Amino acid sequence: MTQSADGGAEGGRDRTTLALMGLVREATVRIHRPEPGYVPDGSDTGFLGSGFFIAPSWVLTCAHVASQGEGGGVNVVFRPDRHSTAETAVAGTVVATLPETGPGTGPRAPGWPAPDLALIRLLEPAEHACVYVTERPAAMLPGSRVHYVGWTGPRGGRPASVSGDCTVKGMFGGPADDGQQIRLGGDWMEAGMSGGPVVDLARGEVVGVLKSRIEGEQGGTAVGIERLRTLPVQAGAEDRRTDPYHAVFHAHDRHHADRHDSTAGTERTWVDAQSELASGPGRTLSPRQRIVLLGRLADIPPPVSTRALLDLLDGLPDVYSGDHRPAPRGWRDGLAALYEVRDGERALELVLRYCMAVISADRPYEAPDTADATQALWEWVRRTADDHLSRSFRKELDLLWSAGPGRPAPGRRTPPARPGAGPGAAGRSFVLLSLELRGWEQGRYDWRIAVGESDGDFRPVAEDAHGTALADLPSRLAAPLAEAFRCCDEPDSPAVLQVATGRALLNLDVDKWCLTPYEPPLGVVRPVVLRCADQEPYDEEWSAKERKVRWNRTAAGPMRGEVADCVGGIRVRVPDTGELRTLAHETVPLLCQYGGHPPAEALAGLGRVMSAGYGVVLWRRRAGQAGAVCTEFHRRAADTVTQAGATDRLPYAIHELRKSVRAGRIETYWSDSVALLYDDPHHPLPGAGQLLEAP
Repeated sequence: MTQSADGGAEGGRDRTTLALMGLVREATVRIHRPEPGYVPDGSDTGFLGSGFFIAPSWVLTCAHVASQGEGGGVNVVFRPDRHSTAETAVAGTVVATLPETGPGTGPRAPGWPAPDLALIRLLEPAEHACVYVTERPAAMLPGSRVHYVGWTGPRGGRPASVSGDCTVKGMFGGPADDGQQIRLGGDWMEAGMSGGPVVDLARGEVVGVLKSRIEGEQGGTAVGIERLRTLPVQAGAEDRRTDPYHAVFHAHDRHHADRHDSTAGTERTWVDAQSELASGPGRTLSPRQRIVLLGRLADIPPPVSTRALLDLLDGLPDVYSGDHRPAPRGWRDGLAALYEVRDGERALELVLRYCMAVISADRPYEAPDTADATQALWEWVRRTADDHLSRSFRKELDLLWSAGPGRPAPGRRTPPARPGAGPGAAGRSFVLLSLELRGWEQGRYDWRIAVGESDGDFRPVAEDAHGTALADLPSRLAAPLAEAFRCCDEPDSPAVLQVATGRALLNLDVDKWCLTPYEPPLGVVRPVVLRCADQEPYDEEWSAKERKVRWNRTAAGPMRGEVADCVGGIRVRVPDTGELRTLAHETVPLLCQYGGHPPAEALAGLGRVMSAGYGVVLWRRRAGQAGAVCTEFHRRAADTVTQAGATDRLPYAIHELRKSVRAGRIETYWSDSVALLYDDPHHPLPGAGQLLEAP
């Protein structure tokens, strides 16, 4: 390992490697407390850790470093001129951390959990260098060599810049943790280097952030840059203009594209250095082509949602969006998903098809320069095709362009509607949470999370078979559920969460869980429905047909609710299965007294309803009272079913009721304990072996 207070030569490296290391050091900064911060006499009492400029006026560091400032404020100390050792300090504010909340306080408090990332925005303009950040997911593979840079506290009265080389040993932390950490070995790391950049010198790009060192041993841990994709999503169109993820990476890509295009200055840029390396993203695009394209994409409004981007990628031949985790979020992420296609001309065709799909994609907003940006992207596509591809393919591009921006591109795949799906259900993905109570370890649960696709497939996201206590489930599930929701949510239309449990757990109030201390309950954030994973055996031939007939009838609408266990406020037994089968197919059973029955009797009554072929059932978890309150539930629940009109709208109707209860609207208090069974026979739960290939 080598170290230098003034960024001196590291020796034994070729010219390009030395240039890259210099570019990294120029963009690496120190994070200080706002007061006293760094002072010229070298006392440096406010040093917190390292960081680096990821885009103009944006610094990436560790959350445990940035959180030590007061009120979200820090000082960022750096050298604005590569030819001078003079430093400047600029005030910054912490805009986002991953996760959003950290550990408690006190000497025994645990460290900030992974991903342990933070974005800092400068509060005043400043000239500075920026690193080039990879767009490739999981760029740090076991066995690869990486370089790291950071700062340590004062040595001989001055802080020291430290760098070194490590080998990626592997990872720890499962996908459910939303923060797989990369294990680094082979070199000593110093206190204060947390937040510094980790660089792949073979490709010339920053791939991670140093998180921790191992006390008294060589090596440490890092977090991949791709974990920034899990930043909380800004859903509204106006919010998406300032969404931190898109703001940072659009600024990053425009900065490097502008540096490449500029004729001012003679100093080597990241693109110049990358062009001299043997490695690249499949070499489909040269580094210069790539940065120009990324700059064009950065001028276009981002995808309307991760779900929309996944659908766009799945519409391209031989591209499997589910292979990329965390799921791609911006146009640069989608481009990186194409790099694995290595068939020369075919790979370039795929890139250009992707660009045309971007041009025709829906947009969350229109900016004054969007039309010019779209035209510029098209001109780049056309020029690239003219130079490298056949006349027949260029003609196909002309037809795609003629469809016009914002309109569906010819040949683009649209997910087919599911059989029996009601209005608005076609093409909608949902999140499935499967909970299983451990019979040999009471009070602990195994769980699996998957994304249910419109074609009936399930894509696993995370699972845990080690048993989680009920009280710990919300916090344990927060990160993997957030990733699953991001893959499904549409603007202003959150995806449904389906919770699959055994019948004994159907009263589990998952809709009241708060995944983080600052979020409202799940049922207020999105529709939450229940599915039964262990229905009793019954006449399979009759039931399969009857279940689909009933579901298709309520899916087409209209529906009507009918109370099945209460007459005039008096609890009665749920009818036998044979009697329930005689009710009209548009019927949705309402169980007013479910919470008042002994558990065994309540489960038996619900079991008879499901055995009769009903896939949609509404009930109260708490016992109803006699008289007016009970009558209120009968009337209001029936009205809710009727007004929803069709099966696919009912989860959203219940969601609106839960939001209204949260807002204090008294007329909706009757629905406070309502649960909805929503068991779609056209989208059966996966079998026991279907979700065993979790990432």
